Amino acid sequence: MAKIPINIKKGTVQKTSSEIIIGIDLGTTNSLVAYVREGNPVAVRGQKGKHTLVPSIVHFNADNEVLVGDAAKAKLIADPANTIYSVKRLMGKSYADIKDKHQYFGYQILDDDTESLVKIRVKDKYYTPISLSAEILKELKNRIEEELDAPVSKAVITVPAYFNDAQRQATRDAGKLAGLDVLRIINEPTAASLAYGLGQQGSQTIAVYDLGGGTFDISILRIEDGIFEVLSTHGDTFLGGDDFDKAILDYWLEKNGIDPINKDNTSNQGLRLKAEQAKKWLSQNDNFQESEQDYVFSLSKNKFEELIRPLVEKTLDACRLALKDAKLEQKDLDHIVMVGGSTRVPLVKRAVSDFFGKPVFDQLDPDEVVALGAAIQADVLAGNQKDVLLLDITPLSLGIETMGGLMDTIIPRNSKVPTKVGRQYTTSIDGQKNLKIAVYQGERDLVEHNRKLGEFILRNIPPMPAGIPKIEVHFIINADGILKVRAKELRSGLEQTIDIKPTYGISEEDMARMLLDSIQHAAEDMNTRALLEARNEAKYLLLSADKFLSQNAGILSETEKATTLSLAKNLKAMAAEADKDAINKAIQELNEFTAPLAHRSMDKTILEAMKGKKV
Repeated sequence: MAKIPINIKKGTVQKTSSEIIIGIDLGTTNSLVAYVREGNPVAVRGQKGKHTLVPSIVHFNADNEVLVGDAAKAKLIADPANTIYSVKRLMGKSYADIKDKHQYFGYQILDDDTESLVKIRVKDKYYTPISLSAEILKELKNRIEEELDAPVSKAVITVPAYFNDAQRQATRDAGKLAGLDVLRIINEPTAASLAYGLGQQGSQTIAVYDLGGGTFDISILRIEDGIFEVLSTHGDTFLGGDDFDKAILDYWLEKNGIDPINKDNTSNQGLRLKAEQAKKWLSQNDNFQESEQDYVFSLSKNKFEELIRPLVEKTLDACRLALKDAKLEQKDLDHIVMVGGSTRVPLVKRAVSDFFGKPVFDQLDPDEVVALGAAIQADVLAGNQKDVLLLDITPLSLGIETMGGLMDTIIPRNSKVPTKVGRQYTTSIDGQKNLKIAVYQGERDLVEHNRKLGEFILRNIPPMPAGIPKIEVHFIINADGILKVRAKELRSGLEQTIDIKPTYGISEEDMARMLLDSIQHAAEDMNTRALLEARNEAKYLLLSADKFLSQNAGILSETEKATTLSLAKNLKAMAAEADKDAINKAIQELNEFTAPLAHRSMDKTILEAMKGKKV
């Protein structure tokens, strides 16, 4: 099998930067920290040097002392209510986003009936996913500071490629709470490709299949002479190895006649860990069996693969969409890079290899490869490597709401980031002083089908006739994929800039459904958009006609006035119906009749203006 060459010079001490910047993989199941030492990225082991992985688990003991990692995992069965796991799945989300899956978590998630960030209750205190993630980041910060015997304050943190704006903001805020200046948020598949491809010559196109404990994404990248260009990405922020465990758990509960609602939480957590144990065992063996009290928990490899096959198929559906967006076929790819601990499952490797028609590339530890790539990017930011450039993308389209509830896309999905795109708008009402700018993310033509990220009002616009103000709206996405919106009225210079900081995120169902719906409802959306655009044009034309009649009554005959009113009445009636062609016909009839009248009015205005003047 062809290998992706790794060209990192060993034994070279690079100290052009006075400060080490670290790379962090903040994972659903495990997290780890890495840095570049003597030219090589290395994952940091704990004091005992046993392993690099820190379980992403936080426990609050009786004294409200915070335990993180292995110490917290040891409390999971005995005290599940005060032990928080899989918090990454809650990042940037409201209760509404996860209400159908709240039973998956062994701790209390509050249903506060708002779209604000979900809250978790531990004893008599309340925590957010941001503050809990910060505890994990603090543990990683302490770990590397012990390794280096020096303080560390700057980091690069990875996120799933399919994390939306809210989830990226939440990750950055968690870093800040942990005392870290987060210099860059980069996508996990991009980080993995850095670890595999640094320094190689020539051009290669690769797919990075990243299946972790709680998230999945697939990215197609082109790597050429140190430039890493992401061509497309797809995924699911609520799909991973945890779901494999749940499939086993549900199977055991049903097979043993155990009611999951009545089963106490402590036992459920024990079974969940046993399911995880079975999953790992079946990666190397054909059968798993253990007894507990009066129950037997057994599972064959064949049954396990039958249980998880629908989940694996969901990942392959995303692969198909990513290839389509990149305008590529399986044969166009040079390598398939496997990332994430869940890719150790034999069925996953076989299914991915069969789908792409070539052996998968999994030489680096799938648990460590993302952190190693983050460390390389951190070293680039530190100024120690100058021949690497990342060209990432935004996973979903961004735009604003226009008249009729239409979504006007300003930055299409799969656009390169960082980027800045501007577009001009105007007012629709005479003397309008304020303009609301509502920002949405999604792929449908109507904003009601997309997700609102935030809004603001551009106030105190100088009053002018409708259509005269020129309002320029700029969308700026930085290298972290985080959005800033700027609106400026060009005639007056009035300007406002805000960072879009949503209080909620896109649920995993919403995220996956947005792209699927955009395909399934393409024809319907086109017809709806055409109808709304025709109605908007009719509304504007009716306002103009009314204004024209009142201002030019003296130069119009009674027949011209009556005909104009009749055509306007017909247009108003057609606009109330759902036939866009009838509306457009009525628009054309009114325009054709009033065009000569408008020219006559303009000539009269010019003659009056020129009276007594010499040319």
